[in-house]
Amino acid sequence: MFDYGAIYPEIILILFAVAIPALHLLLKSSRALAGISLVGVAASAGMVVYYLLNGYPGMIGSENSPLIVFDALAAVFSLVFLSVAFVAILASARYVENDRHLAEYFTLILMATAGMMLVASAQDLLTIYIGIEIASMATYALVAFRKRDKRGSEAAVKYVIIGGLSSALSLYGISLLFGVTGTTSLVGINEALAAQGIDLATILSVGLLIAGFGFKIAIAPFHMWAPDVYEGAPTPVSAFLAAASKKMGLVVMFKVFIVGLIAIKADWDIVVGVVAILTMTIGNVIALSQTNIKRMLAYSSIAQAGYMLMALPLATVVGDFAITAGIFHIITHAFMKSGAFIVVAALAYVAIGESVADYKGLAKRAPFMAFSMAIFMFALAGIPPLSGFMSKVVLLSASVQAAEITQWMLWLGVALVLNSALSLYYYVRVIKYMYVEKGESTAKIKVPVSLTVAIAVCMVATIVLGLFFDPVLDLCSEAARTLFPAMA
Repeated sequence: MFDYGAIYPEIILILFAVAIPALHLLLKSSRALAGISLVGVAASAGMVVYYLLNGYPGMIGSENSPLIVFDALAAVFSLVFLSVAFVAILASARYVENDRHLAEYFTLILMATAGMMLVASAQDLLTIYIGIEIASMATYALVAFRKRDKRGSEAAVKYVIIGGLSSALSLYGISLLFGVTGTTSLVGINEALAAQGIDLATILSVGLLIAGFGFKIAIAPFHMWAPDVYEGAPTPVSAFLAAASKKMGLVVMFKVFIVGLIAIKADWDIVVGVVAILTMTIGNVIALSQTNIKRMLAYSSIAQAGYMLMALPLATVVGDFAITAGIFHIITHAFMKSGAFIVVAALAYVAIGESVADYKGLAKRAPFMAFSMAIFMFALAGIPPLSGFMSKVVLLSASVQAAEITQWMLWLGVALVLNSALSLYYYVRVIKYMYVEKGESTAKIKVPVSLTVAIAVCMVATIVLGLFFDPVLDLCSEAARTLFPAMA
């Protein structure tokens, strides 16, 4: 069965991505090209919303071995990717206005987003791999966009090398799993493992998949690249990586482990749980000593990845409720983290440095920027009633519910609470510099409108998701149930 409606949202993005370099011959303005890119993102999002309201299209592939299925999970993650792309493009309209390669920049963002959306709807390991590579190739180029910047070039080289290594590990794990089960279909792999059990080759393949996909998410101990890459990349690209690319790795983990490897959950749930605790702890502990705000946000992203990864072992006990919690935190984090990075980008545009100390007295120089950053910092720390608090509460509830059946799962919730308390120190430090410390200058800062609008979108989403979360939670629950067909 080949219903190409399943990839219409991706096709729309690709058509706009292909058209932008040609349009650049006529339109030299970065704002015009950004506007066209935003129209493409909006058109793709419109198609996704149409499917949400009117029913999903058919699949691509056979019924027993589908390649692509656009379902509720694909729709939710597609909207996350498109939202982050929208904000990143909006923030980039002025950020890259003097660059010769404007068209390529916006094309790469659209192509990376299309690759991520393909991953979200993929049901086969090879299709997942192709989607990851489409997104990865585009993001490699985006990180290297400032090719004359030494930090950017260094970040790009590290990203390419480690990204290539992670792709190789993933592909080797996929090949081993294919050798063991005779299929690359996620459903087929689970059925084969349920019938034949686990052996050394299967254990090795699972370990390789954790390592390969773990690099994409930046979970410990595969997180070393993230701070350097986030620091060296153009700041809107850092926002795109932290808020979108990381989420692509998480949806891969959800699909592979819940759909493809749930039959052998007793062999990986504790390992993933330990990795989640290590990730959140290492990220927060190292973030405490960071003086560069982009590096601090990078380590914060690593810690947040640990919170999201909690959903996997919890799902082996409480099923779709844990994945619902994980998806909800993914959505809230997308707006919190992209908003924080875009504030950094806006301030860098007006020549404010990237050191945390450079933010001294910001509340008097740029009240809106300071207030927005304070909202994002409080939300990331999990302060009520913001979205980060609500998503952590749902994750904690899943942990407590799972602990009633499997006691060690409670440690995931304990680690979440302790790490959230620990993170409060470095988040509040930024707020203290902005509102309490006096800066060297009191001159007012004027930020371009496009950057201000991008920040406002993220801030409103961060507040609204904390106050009116029920509709989003219902949508997350519908998406989570697609991973558990018996519950759908």
